[in-house]
Amino acid sequence: MSDQSVFRISKELSEIQRNPDLSLAVACRDADVRNVKAMIIGPPDTPYEFGFFEFTFKFSKDYPRKSPNVTALTTNAGRCRFNPNIYANGKVCLSILGTWRGERGEEWSAAQGLESILLSIQSLMSSNPYENEPGYEEANEPPDKKNQKDYVQKIRHETLRVTVIIRLEEYLGIATGPLGLLTSTERCNVLEDVELDGLEDQRVPFEPFKDLCKRRFLWYYDTYLAAAQQGMSEVPDRQPFARMPFEGSSNTMEGRFCYSDLVRRLEAIKAALDAETAQWAVEGANAAAQEETVSVNLKRQFEQTVEAFKRDGTPHNIELDNGNPFVWVVTYFGKPMTNLDGGLLRFRLSMSPHFPHEQPRARFEKPIFHHRIAADGTPCYVVPPNKREDVRSHLEAVIDAIEEETPPYDPRTLVHPEAHKLYWGSTEDRKMYNRRLRRSVRQSTE
Repeated sequence: MSDQSVFRISKELSEIQRNPDLSLAVACRDADVRNVKAMIIGPPDTPYEFGFFEFTFKFSKDYPRKSPNVTALTTNAGRCRFNPNIYANGKVCLSILGTWRGERGEEWSAAQGLESILLSIQSLMSSNPYENEPGYEEANEPPDKKNQKDYVQKIRHETLRVTVIIRLEEYLGIATGPLGLLTSTERCNVLEDVELDGLEDQRVPFEPFKDLCKRRFLWYYDTYLAAAQQGMSEVPDRQPFARMPFEGSSNTMEGRFCYSDLVRRLEAIKAALDAETAQWAVEGANAAAQEETVSVNLKRQFEQTVEAFKRDGTPHNIELDNGNPFVWVVTYFGKPMTNLDGGLLRFRLSMSPHFPHEQPRARFEKPIFHHRIAADGTPCYVVPPNKREDVRSHLEAVIDAIEEETPPYDPRTLVHPEAHKLYWGSTEDRKMYNRRLRRSVRQSTE
């Protein structure tokens, strides 16, 4: 039974990791497949939008006959109940887990698995999570509309503050002492900011999603900023969160709105990530001078990519920035008969000294009005897991993303809100999008 359960868990982990789903990620320590960490990136158009929600899965030897134990880690040290069914103590209430009563047929079965649990949790993260309150559907009177609005507003605030900002500040070492970087307004939530969530063991931290969160932050930065700015216009700073009828004294989400501070902190995180990328180039040049293994590997990959482009007749030009194998400078020649025709678009692929553990970061030197390129020039692209060590695959994935003519609609690729809205809008919106894209492409040659 033990070998069968390990095989089943390993198979499920592999399937999720190969899946191109941009909202789910799983990892475990080496061969310890019974203890899994998972991340759900909050669904678009909900108060959980693009938040980073982490969970642990502990599988027994009886799996899949018995469901795993699931615990939410993103609770701000037990102070944030992010959903009526996701408690502040980490309990996840789902009928398939046996943690909540359900209708006949909703109980656990061996046909279900890790992905189905993650999708069930993800479904709780709706545009109106108040509906998940026990007894909502059977209530004689509909709940107060104001309560529903207030609940959405405080979840949106804490999604930004706890799941995104606190997490990234910890990753980047921005947060110092208890009051070191806090303004007077932020001190209203000082306890939440000091005790960072998501670290099960401070002595040996296992942070498999650290690089993923950094890269996704760069994708979604403009969306985070827009959400914070909108919240700042709707709710005054220091206004207390409203307590919901279903929230208990130890299972609640208390605090005050501090949207103006969230804007400042988002900007600080963005600046720190840009500085980190620039530091990679400095450290990479030193690694190249010492002929360290990673630099030799990257230089050889560069030479092979140049040879392959020449052999295949690929028109784009690639060079190293001052001979640094950690920074590839690509000049992309716009594809004929498309909105990119005539463009000379330059972008950089910056590699970390810890590549491939830390994945490359791409940035167009002159931002293009494109639904897959953020306002600062960061492209939204995806590389298959088995290609992440191949820099050429990253380069080609960037090109494929900007050239794709009929992409499927996927709101998880929303990295340029204005361009995204026009691209997926009406016929007139699309015409406007095309005009603005062509104009920005022409400007790239100036």
